[in-house]
Amino acid sequence: MYSPSDIDVPAGAPVDGQRESTRERVLQVVLTQGPVSAARVGEALELTAAAVRRHLDVLSEEGAVEVKLVSGNRGAGRPSRRYVVSRAGQSRLGNDYLEVAVQALDQLGAAAGRDAVRTVARQRFAAVEQRYREAIGTTTDLKERTNALARVLDGEGFAASVRTVGRAGRGGAATTGQPTLRAAQICQGHCPLQDLAAQFPEFCEEETELFARLLGVDVRRLSTVPTGGHVCTTHVPLGRG
Repeated sequence: MYSPSDIDVPAGAPVDGQRESTRERVLQVVLTQGPVSAARVGEALELTAAAVRRHLDVLSEEGAVEVKLVSGNRGAGRPSRRYVVSRAGQSRLGNDYLEVAVQALDQLGAAAGRDAVRTVARQRFAAVEQRYREAIGTTTDLKERTNALARVLDGEGFAASVRTVGRAGRGGAATTGQPTLRAAQICQGHCPLQDLAAQFPEFCEEETELFARLLGVDVRRLSTVPTGGHVCTTHVPLGRG
């Protein structure tokens, strides 16, 4: 059972409401930071890891989150548990537009061909491009531009963040003296278009082309929510450190 001390909510609120409110906050952290540990969720929400695990257990029973077992860097020890939002959890965040949108695009494709569907997809991301260009100003640094793109995507409801990979570290450039290939990964924890994009891949294709055009480098999609991934992950090469 939960106790009020486990939950960071306003005093005087109904206990059931407290649990639900905190559980949704836990789900949001998993959405934006997953795969993520219970301890990390607790740090983000200022809750104990034990309290967070109880919420995660409920979310798991509801099918809103899934557990991934992740091995350590050297493969030693027991795999640790990391949580991600499931496809059911993604749908729980809202897709009321889906049926109407699918019908409209089906009719458009039948009448004018798939190129017309691609045009709609391109127009869907026009706001992202405009806001991105306003955000970067005259910045030419690729990493800064990548971070700016993630912030714009986050503002558009994609729960986006950036992770840097390929940093020099143990066994890397620090010991070999060789520069390390660095890259950024744009992670989108939520896809407002996931069910639509699953039926019309033009949306994912246009989004990928947009990223490459805005950043000025060849990007690569590592995973997408519409094709079964837990997050949409885009690899952005940053060069050598």
